[in-house]
Amino acid sequence: MFYLTDSGWSERCETAKATILERFGADGITEDGFGFVALRETGKGKPPAGYAHNGDWHCYPCSLVKAFHLIHVLKVLEDERVSPPVDLDDAIRDMIKWSSNTATNYVIDFVTGTTGDTYLGREEYAIWEEQREGVNRVFADLGWPEWPGCNLNQKLNGDIRYGREAQLAGADGSYLNSLTPHACARLFHALFCGELPLNDTSRKRAQDTLKRDRIGPDASLPAYQLAEYLGAGMPGEADIWSKAGFTPWTGDPRTSFYRHDLMRVAMPNAAPVILSIMTRGEQISDNGPRVFPLIGEVLAKLLVDAH
Repeated sequence: MFYLTDSGWSERCETAKATILERFGADGITEDGFGFVALRETGKGKPPAGYAHNGDWHCYPCSLVKAFHLIHVLKVLEDERVSPPVDLDDAIRDMIKWSSNTATNYVIDFVTGTTGDTYLGREEYAIWEEQREGVNRVFADLGWPEWPGCNLNQKLNGDIRYGREAQLAGADGSYLNSLTPHACARLFHALFCGELPLNDTSRKRAQDTLKRDRIGPDASLPAYQLAEYLGAGMPGEADIWSKAGFTPWTGDPRTSFYRHDLMRVAMPNAAPVILSIMTRGEQISDNGPRVFPLIGEVLAKLLVDAH
């Protein structure tokens, strides 16, 4: 595991988990449908103190995949493997700031040299599939034990897949995007304190892109994914970097009713904390805009504001 166990930190996290399950069980938070990883940073290049509940739970990750696509596209640009189109910077921004699926799918096409459209014949599809799998190889090559079983190669859709995107999902439609609370937490820790195949300029750009403006005109907009997520419950003086996501009914039970948040919170004169939260269920999906800020308040009191 990439983090170390600290008895004091584990005790706080266990209290936070129990409080969340007890207080918000009636709102749809269940022990099996709740993944929770909390890291307390200990310095650059050092393993954090960590805690996990269902940390290895593989589930549909919604828009948390966009944080991974951000790292991938910046790596491609850094390597100068292809010339970027003039609107790529806009797409990168909108993929994270507004969680745009259209922008994300454009980024995926750019980094893999693929497009999603009608069905392909066997030979054409094999070439296409190998190219699209590039979104997984960049992270598999890192050798993280948290990575096996994860998948990023599906485009972001609001309903059933068609054409070659359906071919990629497989005959039974089961090869869908998948991440775990552990994998997401590790990505954020690697970005801010660990090792990633990015130079300092690209790393800073990724961090700046994920930073949330808490006082600007965008902060209250639902699409900004702050007001209806954990960030709304954090202290006013906290700095926040985050990527969240949710799915209502999509037409496929395997991709429906998830709500997640991946966040780094830094209070003045305190060690930053990384929180990776995944939930599943129609009730918490519906109640999420009200409940997630309240969960944020619990985590702020017990983990972020208590060092």
